[in-house]
Amino acid sequence: MSEWTDDLTADQVLVVDSVSAACAAFPDTYWSEHEQEHSFPDEFFKSMADLGIVGMLIPEQYGGGGASLVDAALALQTVAATGAGLNGCSAIHLSMFGFHPVVRHGTEDLKERYLPRVAAGDIHIAFGVTEPDAGIDTGRVSTMAVRDGDRWRIDGRKVWMTKAGFSQAALVLARTEPVEQTRRPIDGLTLFVADLDPAHVEARPISKMGRNAVASYEVVFDGLPVPAANVVGEVGRGFHALLDGLNPERVLVAAESIGIGRAAVERAVKYASERIVFGVPIGKHQAVAHPLADAYVQLLAANLVMLDAARRYDEGRQCALQANAAKFLGARAGFFAADRAVQTHGGYGYATEYTVERLFREVRLTRIAPIPEEMIMNYVSEHVLGLPRSY
Repeated sequence: MSEWTDDLTADQVLVVDSVSAACAAFPDTYWSEHEQEHSFPDEFFKSMADLGIVGMLIPEQYGGGGASLVDAALALQTVAATGAGLNGCSAIHLSMFGFHPVVRHGTEDLKERYLPRVAAGDIHIAFGVTEPDAGIDTGRVSTMAVRDGDRWRIDGRKVWMTKAGFSQAALVLARTEPVEQTRRPIDGLTLFVADLDPAHVEARPISKMGRNAVASYEVVFDGLPVPAANVVGEVGRGFHALLDGLNPERVLVAAESIGIGRAAVERAVKYASERIVFGVPIGKHQAVAHPLADAYVQLLAANLVMLDAARRYDEGRQCALQANAAKFLGARAGFFAADRAVQTHGGYGYATEYTVERLFREVRLTRIAPIPEEMIMNYVSEHVLGLPRSY
């Protein structure tokens, strides 16, 4: 549909077309099987690495594509829109963007040791910030890193570490100074690139509602050794090293949500055109047609905000409001579209055969992670509207 590409450059259209063509080898049945079997889509990951998508955001001097955030958002939206959904996006998202703090704040040595392998898809990576008692309240992180000669040792527990059970390395945020000795709770935290040595790491998959082809883990670190050279940025300023990635991450999740919504609407329209009840296609009835049109318009509007946020980021302009708005609107639009797609299918919408139930379960997550809607509204209330801080 031209409305999704008519404002793009020729190179961006090429990205969309290339990703779409590669994803054609992975139909709905592929994703349904991997979802049901809880098996990682290795073949898909390799195809995206071979195409250069996995490394597209990593600078060219480290083997990546040096692409823009707009390019990455278009690639991930296209993956989701083909029906791969969040399983497809999550399989590659962390490799595409997870080491952004290393790109921005890592030493040259650290970049040279890790970024080429990440860009080539030779290793999987994870991201360890959230803890059982420290979700969006990052200042409550209690995982500790203690200096031991020329290295650090990490002890503690993280949750929702996507791909941690089979990743070779991870970004891990740990406390290097007791919170009671810091001026603010977010001080005294340090970001590390940690090699996940099984002798010091126990990873247990978390049973969850959806996106089961890409597992999330509860992880226990028991004296995990990390070289001092693997500190990202400055010791004690790990939270600040994370900040640069917040807005672009929200843009990418918005793009993924919109892509899932597009996939859901496409399948619902097909079903509504073919399903005959009382002698006519059900799509002839406005009670079926109008909600799908509503969903489509919401997706188009969210996409405009998402692209605006991505372009602002690429141009070095302020984009916090736009990135938050994109995440908020994209997740809501994607969820509404998936919900209406399930409703359009009636009882079959609940059947795994028709895919929309999987898309519904997957897109629900984007209203929660990486930041819930309520925190976005807190941001807009305080920083845009000038209302008093509520927490």
